[in-house]
Amino acid sequence: MSHNNSVNVTHIYKQFGNKTAVKDISFTIKHGEIFGLLGPNGAGKTTIIRMMTTLLHQDTGRILLNGYDTSTQSRLARQQFSVTGQSAAVDQDLTARENLMIFGKLNGLNHAAAHTRTTELLTDFDLINSADQTLATFSGGMRRRLDLAISLIGKPAILFLDEPTTGLDPRTRKQVWQAVRKLAAAGSTVLLTTQYLEEADHLADRIALIDHGQMIALGTPSELKQQVGGLQLRLEVPDTQRVSQAQQIIQEILTLPVNVNDRTLTALLGNVKIQLVTQVLQQLQAAAVPISNFAIEAPTLDDVFLKLTVGKN
Repeated sequence: MSHNNSVNVTHIYKQFGNKTAVKDISFTIKHGEIFGLLGPNGAGKTTIIRMMTTLLHQDTGRILLNGYDTSTQSRLARQQFSVTGQSAAVDQDLTARENLMIFGKLNGLNHAAAHTRTTELLTDFDLINSADQTLATFSGGMRRRLDLAISLIGKPAILFLDEPTTGLDPRTRKQVWQAVRKLAAAGSTVLLTTQYLEEADHLADRIALIDHGQMIALGTPSELKQQVGGLQLRLEVPDTQRVSQAQQIIQEILTLPVNVNDRTLTALLGNVKIQLVTQVLQQLQAAAVPISNFAIEAPTLDDVFLKLTVGKN
């Protein structure tokens, strides 16, 4: 069967009692794409994953994985994917290598194939030096990388990653990102849920922004940033006494609201002329207001998130 998309989600709803957890969500994911479901805790991301992985039935709507319907062909649909959760059912007293070998065989690989795949994954996930230590000695980050390795042992067509880097240190988080990118490059389709904007920004080809069970926006990270409206001006006033003076000067010249956070001032420029920004600098200098870290930059996903979810609550 040839299907252009790995995943088709069409108008799914899910109600728990009188609370609608997921409300009319639709999206498609292309083969080899990394797709991010981004939203705060309790937004409905996990409920969506549970429906996609056949653990929950949607009330209405349809989900196809490589063309198989999760409701009517759940067994075939289940063969299309693998899930990495917060922890796989691994044995603490065995080594990383032994755990991978077991899961390889559970996935139908013979001894030689399981061995080859195990070595490959241990190398990919930077676990080869600790391959023969028991899991009891592993740090949280090593455990997470092993979980990811285990979920990939059968080279799944579709991989579901539910909050894969929650609680990890920055270095390990980047290692997990690297592993995910490598996967997608090798042709797996990845669906990732996260509450980290930076993670979605770095990893996802496209992002669906979910809040209160509804889809608020869908697009590439840069498309979502454009929705916020152009560039923003950011600068710091090292002298706390002078912050409000700087704020007034900027507001008067740009006739725009200026956001103050501690000593950092930001203003969304929209379609403001750059000459005005130059004028802001001149005025601040004339008033002898000290400034540092002056920048004109594209808004971050944080800005998108605030703008799109604000007032919805």
